[in-house]
Amino acid sequence: MELPAALRQGVDRMLEGVPLPDLKKAARTLSDRYRAETRDGRLHMGSDMAAKAYLATRLPATYAAVRAALEAVAEARPDFSPKTLLDIGAGPGTMLWAAADRWPGLEEAMLLEASEPARKIGKTLADAMSAKVEWIPGDATLDLDGIKSADLVTVAYVLDELAPAALPKLVERLWALAGETLIIVEPGTPAGWQRILAARTQLVEAGGHIAAPCPHHGSCPLVEPDWCHFSRRVTRSRLHRLAKDAEVPWEDEKFAYVAVSHRPMASGTALPARVLAPPRAGSGKVELKLCRPDGSAGTQLFSRRDGDTFRAARRCDWGDTLPPG
Repeated sequence: MELPAALRQGVDRMLEGVPLPDLKKAARTLSDRYRAETRDGRLHMGSDMAAKAYLATRLPATYAAVRAALEAVAEARPDFSPKTLLDIGAGPGTMLWAAADRWPGLEEAMLLEASEPARKIGKTLADAMSAKVEWIPGDATLDLDGIKSADLVTVAYVLDELAPAALPKLVERLWALAGETLIIVEPGTPAGWQRILAARTQLVEAGGHIAAPCPHHGSCPLVEPDWCHFSRRVTRSRLHRLAKDAEVPWEDEKFAYVAVSHRPMASGTALPARVLAPPRAGSGKVELKLCRPDGSAGTQLFSRRDGDTFRAARRCDWGDTLPPG
C-alpha cells in the first residue's frame, strides 16, 4: 500500500536534512517502546526527533492498517459517508489522511494529541487538506470533556499505551461521542487482540452493532494461542530502509481492529464470512480460514466443483470477505 501523493511529499519535505544517525537512533528507541508497550508516563513522540522517526518508520505502516480498517467499514456500510471525524491520540494525523482518502467528502476533523511535536508536524502536513482540521492538545484519558461528537470516532494504536484499568471508561466515553461509528485499531499481537476483544464485548453489551471485521455478534470463536489479526504489506521508501537498517523494500504490518455502529445492518442483509489467514491455494482448489456469520470459525476447502463460490474464494486475500454462496 502506498501513501497518498500529497502526504508522501509532505513527509519527504519534513525529513529533508535530518541527520541519518540521529534518525536511526530515534527510530530504534521508538520501535523498542512500541514493541515493549512501554507505559512510563513519557510520550512516545515526546521530542521533535521522535516525531520525525515516526514519520519515517511508523506512519506508512500505521496508515496501511487504519486504511484497511476504514475500507472494511465502507464495504460493510456502503451508505456510510462521514462528514465529521474525531481521532483520539492522532499523532501527526495518520488517521485523518486515511479517512479523507476513503471519504473525500469529509468536512471537519478534530484531532486530540498530547505530543506538541506531533501536533506541529501534523498541522504542517494537514495544510494540504480541504477539510477543516482542529488540533486539540490533551490526554485521551483526561481531556475529553467538552469535545464534540462526530460521525466517525477513531482510536488507533493508543490503547496499548494506556493503563488497562483506564480502558473501559475510555471506550465508554468514545462510544458516547460516536454519532455513527467507532473504530478501534491495535497492534496485531495477542495482547492487542485481547484489548480489541474487551472493547468489542463492552460495545456489544452497550447495544453496538459490529460492522467489521466480525460477521456476527457472538463470542469470538478463536481460542488461544490463536488470535484474530490481519496484515498489510507496506512499501518502504529509501529513507525508511536506511532508518531501520532494512534490506527488503517492504514490510508487513500486523493489526487487529473492531468497528462498531449505533445503527444496525439493513434488515435482510446477508453477512459475508471473513478470511482470517493467508489463503492456501493449490491446483484447482483453495483453502480459507473463515470466521462465519453463525459464530463459528475454521478452515474450508473450495474446489472447481463449487463454481462461482470457488472463483470468489480464489480472489480472496487475508482480511477480505467471502460473499455467501
